[in-house]
Amino acid sequence: MGQRADMHEHALDNLKYIRSAMQGATEFTAVPGYGMMLVGVSALLAAWLGHGAASREAWLAIWTAEGMAAILMGFIALIWKANHSGVSLLSTPARRFGLGFAPPLLAGAVLTAAAGRAQHFAEVPGMWLLLYGAGVITGGMSSVRAVPAMGVAFMGRGAGTLFSRPEWADAWLAAGFGGLHLGFGWWIARKHGG
Repeated sequence: MGQRADMHEHALDNLKYIRSAMQGATEFTAVPGYGMMLVGVSALLAAWLGHGAASREAWLAIWTAEGMAAILMGFIALIWKANHSGVSLLSTPARRFGLGFAPPLLAGAVLTAAAGRAQHFAEVPGMWLLLYGAGVITGGMSSVRAVPAMGVAFMGRGAGTLFSRPEWADAWLAAGFGGLHLGFGWWIARKHGG
């Protein structure tokens, strides 16, 4: 009886190991395409409002509010898609996604606060696009292929923003946070279930 119990326990340990290995090798598929599209629409609204802002401080306040709203919308959409598709947000790919995505966003928040305090607004849009793109690439390495591709596109927009005229910043932000989220969001929703 003891040998049989040992074999059973060994088999259960093997199953746990196999399950853990498979979970670690899978993609994070709960990236919410429809949620990304909603974020894209809100970014287009922020670009329109920001372009008419009375001051650079008001412009920064509009885009900061948009960024916080976008993070909230994205997180809610992520939870919704994960629940509806049976994906655990505690799985290894989900944790990898979050650990890759969050640091560049946190760096962007700190740099934005410093730039606002120093009244250096011209570089902020390019910095946002570059850091968001870096987060999407690093987080997206454990996701579907469209996600890191979107990150590369964001980084390209960021580089373009840094080397263009400052008055074009809202157009670059609209093309990045608006256009790229709409386009890639539609693609992800269509190909990966919402």
